[in-house]
Amino acid sequence: MSVPGKIADAKRQVRQPFYRDLSLQVLAGMALGIATGYLFPKFGIDLQPVGDAFIRVIQMLIGPIIFCTVCSGIAGVNDFKRVGRVAIKALVYFEVVTSFALVIGLVAINVLKPGVGMNVDMHGAHSSAVDAYVAQAHHVVTTSEFLLNVIPHTAFSAFASGNVLQVLFFSVLFAFGLAAIGERAKPALDLIDAASGSLFWIIGLTMKVAPLAAFGAIAYTVSKFGFGTLISLGKLVLEFYLTCALFLVMILWPIAKINGFSLLRLMRYIGAELLLVIGTSSSETVFPQLIDKLERLGCEKSVVGLVLPTAYTFNHDGTCLYFAAAAIFLAQATNTPMNWHDQLVLLAVLLLTSKGAAGVSGAAIAVLAATLAASNTIPVESIALILGIHKALSSAFVFTNIVGNSVATIVVANWEKALDRTVLRRELEAGFVPHEPALPRLERMSGGRAGH
Repeated sequence: MSVPGKIADAKRQVRQPFYRDLSLQVLAGMALGIATGYLFPKFGIDLQPVGDAFIRVIQMLIGPIIFCTVCSGIAGVNDFKRVGRVAIKALVYFEVVTSFALVIGLVAINVLKPGVGMNVDMHGAHSSAVDAYVAQAHHVVTTSEFLLNVIPHTAFSAFASGNVLQVLFFSVLFAFGLAAIGERAKPALDLIDAASGSLFWIIGLTMKVAPLAAFGAIAYTVSKFGFGTLISLGKLVLEFYLTCALFLVMILWPIAKINGFSLLRLMRYIGAELLLVIGTSSSETVFPQLIDKLERLGCEKSVVGLVLPTAYTFNHDGTCLYFAAAAIFLAQATNTPMNWHDQLVLLAVLLLTSKGAAGVSGAAIAVLAATLAASNTIPVESIALILGIHKALSSAFVFTNIVGNSVATIVVANWEKALDRTVLRRELEAGFVPHEPALPRLERMSGGRAGH
């Protein structure tokens, strides 16, 4: 048996006690956080830095990880045509699926009508809480500004600002440059691979405190907003959770089945990441882990390195569901008349403005404000109605985004014949088994990259 084969067998034999499972630890942290926030609200408020610190550490590493992954993947392939083909397929897939998300969001909110009967009068209303979002909306309204913002002012400013799209743009150009100079790029690629290994080691270390981060984030949320706000606007929360579930069943489940894998098993495989984004309401906290898991599922490194960062920028399935649901809910709550023609116009605006969220941390509310301003029908000030439950809604749409991005990466890899289906089936059937600390190092020394 080869060394990589022995390593694979060793991984299969690693079965940790249930209490060391990260998914269960995160779930326990969230449960404890809910109880703490409810019983000790003042202490729960003080726990905000715990969740924020974890998110900052992950955000600190995302730019370098995207750079290392994209450069290693593209330069390793050394095929410019293939890179362009993968990018085009991914973008077409993203646009089609997000369009389905918008349609499902519009239909569900019109059928369930959670805002009808609220009769909120926004005439003369003003909320200082909305001002910041309205101001931020001006930065994501125009398509030309968005396209220009893809290009960073300097190579370092993209990493300094944490703008995912700018980092991706620079990384792709740099990778093409490495591929163009051939063998002379080998020392640089070796350095990039070594840097990538050290970054993922830091991620592995950071994930050990993920349950504590989930505890702090949930405790703060419950303490800050309480259960009263959720109950008063519970119809919208329930409607939106149902809409996300419908999207998973009606769109992502058939896509997964057509491409030969189980959506439920995939969700189980990335279960720890899904629980973590529910607790933190941030998709960035699981980006590095998704890269590792998708490669372990048999997707080629080059495809993962290009598709997943692009998906984080353009494939906002859950966020599009949120935009559609929230916009029509506010129209219903404020008795703003909107026929199907008006809603289709709103859908067209959403297709453009939803891309404005790329690279803007926590921009969902700002982009919603931009959409309402562009449609010029629903009062922008009405956003104040949903600020209190935005956390509850964001947990659902970030969860949906992560599932959608994982499915998209596997699908594009399958289309490109860059997916080892044997590895995919074996991994999904067995479930995720964490590496022992020594195994990744041994694997790198052996040069084994099973399934890639």
